Amino acid sequence: MSDESENQRLTRNVSELLSELRVAQAGVQILFGFLLSVVFTQTFRDASGFEKSLHLIAVLLAVVSTALLTAPAAWHRVLFRENRREEILRVGNPVVIAGLVSLAGALVVTVALIAKVVFGPIAMAVMGPVVLILFAVLWFVVPARLRR
Repeated sequence: MSDESENQRLTRNVSELLSELRVAQAGVQILFGFLLSVVFTQTFRDASGFEKSLHLIAVLLAVVSTALLTAPAAWHRVLFRENRREEILRVGNPVVIAGLVSLAGALVVTVALIAKVVFGPIAMAVMGPVVLILFAVLWFVVPARLRR
């Protein structure tokens, strides 16, 4: 039995959530910076409409991921004096999971796009699913098995 009060547990859980978000947010920021810089290159200007569409999808997924992964920190900042930690945790968990799914999607599309530009459509067709499976297994299948 823990000597931790309910308020202490909620405070610790919110702190853990915010710490986890810092790790995920670093990945989003690096990806987003890369995706933004690509637009200003000659190679991008010469890209096909399909490649530019994939790039825009990756950018939009990175933006959605940023919004979802930063939302709990914003909620905490806005609500921290109102003792709403339980609601932040209850709503924040599925929002963070959605943010991670969006981040994985952005990375999958980015890798698929790079594979297409560098090696062609077959590489894209191989690398996209490989990266998707990697994230699905590491982020969702492994925790589901550990839960059992």
